[in-house]
Amino acid sequence: MESKTFSYNASEKLKSRKLLNRIFAEGKSINAYPLKVLYLISETTTKQNLAGVGVSSRHFKKAVERNRIKRLLRESYRLNKNILGDAVFENQQLIVFFLFTGKDLSDATLISEKLPLLMQKIVQSIQNKNAN
Repeated sequence: MESKTFSYNASEKLKSRKLLNRIFAEGKSINAYPLKVLYLISETTTKQNLAGVGVSSRHFKKAVERNRIKRLLRESYRLNKNILGDAVFENQQLIVFFLFTGKDLSDATLISEKLPLLMQKIVQSIQNKNAN
């Protein structure tokens, strides 16, 4: 069953504690203030990219603010995930985790500008690695 272009359903969400620990331990990171992305290429039988988002409770004490930023991150990912497209080979899976590292509550425009730039940097990094 093929997913719709702009969907972000449960099968695409990064929920595994094991994968989260692995991406923080082994993953590569790219920064574009106020966002940081960690990514990892994993061997798998399915070619489904996984994505997760996170916001520090140190800078945003109220859950309402953290949830708003996470909602904005997910929405921006959902609209721009086609950039990642076929960045990896057939038996590989791209796992990404977006962190909001800023200290101020951002509006949607800043996140919607920076997130696609980070995704393009991920694709370039993967292509450079595969070229070598």
